Amino acid sequence: MKTLVTSAAALLAASTTLASAGGLDRSGQSIAVLFEEGRYAEFSLGGANPDVTGVESFPLLAPFDASGQVSPSFVNFGAAYKADLNDTLSYAVIYDQPFGATVDYDPASFPYVAAGSMAEYSSQAITGVLQYNFPNNVNLFGGLRLQESEANATIPFVDSYSVVGEADWGVGYVLGAAYEKPEIALRVALTYNSEIEHSLDTTETSGTFGTTTSSTEFSTPQSVNLEFQSGIAADTLLFGSVRWVEWGQFEIAPADYSIIAGRPLVAYPGDYVTWTLGVGRRLSDMWSVAATLGYEEPIGDFVSNLGPVDGFASIGFGATYTHDNIKVTGGIRFIEIGDAMTQSTVPGVALADFTDNTAVALGVKVGYSF
Repeated sequence: MKTLVTSAAALLAASTTLASAGGLDRSGQSIAVLFEEGRYAEFSLGGANPDVTGVESFPLLAPFDASGQVSPSFVNFGAAYKADLNDTLSYAVIYDQPFGATVDYDPASFPYVAAGSMAEYSSQAITGVLQYNFPNNVNLFGGLRLQESEANATIPFVDSYSVVGEADWGVGYVLGAAYEKPEIALRVALTYNSEIEHSLDTTETSGTFGTTTSSTEFSTPQSVNLEFQSGIAADTLLFGSVRWVEWGQFEIAPADYSIIAGRPLVAYPGDYVTWTLGVGRRLSDMWSVAATLGYEEPIGDFVSNLGPVDGFASIGFGATYTHDNIKVTGGIRFIEIGDAMTQSTVPGVALADFTDNTAVALGVKVGYSF
């Protein structure tokens, strides 16, 4: 059962990474590595190939012009190391790329009004977590997260605007608790991730103001993860997660753009909650398989042209091969991206409808116990 438990947890973490989650979410910020036995190291690589297109709905511009493909493929990397200090204390060091987004409107899609627009946001983080194990199967853990963020965008249809935000590092923290009952493979873990403040040295260029420099301050959002698993029959495990992220309080608002457009460059109309539920099954001492379902309820309001998606539903499949002290987990997820309306330069009027969009995601994780 132990092989099945760790394999299913690894698949759950990998499938979270690959979801087309709300806002800028990419990694899911899981701390599942803390519950591996002894000394353990893992490396993961996940990628997604979205198919996201839209059609203009603003009748005074170029009605029914198509955007073309606007979401390029992306790859995420992760790594983690966990070790025990003694019978009650353990620690983990986790590297992930928690938030990110890329949107690129092909100039050849003209006369689509956003043709030639692009934006990219990237981040990376290193988290150090210390865990205390109580005799009653309760664990408390906490630590610090060091995070880097950078962003840039080009939006020709808004005053020939472009912006570059230089990389900046910020510090946040992680707090959580877990309860385990090993005899039935039960574990419930609740994790709080704090917001992290950033101040990016920013260069903006526009027709109105020319080239100016300033600082753009924003915070990546706070979030709460609830992760659980439990044996439900011999060699069978039920597992899942609920993740809440406070995207409704997030915005990136460079000074010149806010004046020209009358709104932030990037903002979201509300918070997102992402659900995952899965079943894992051990087939032998070497092989286990799992299937997952994912869902994120759409907010149903206007979204940014730099992120034309709203919610998703998904189904995923994976398998883990274990040999001696090495585990290799691979998975695939099929994602139906939620329909979205993007905002035009006229308040309350849609620019385009993005419907019937999909993505396929793949991931692999290699774990080594020693």
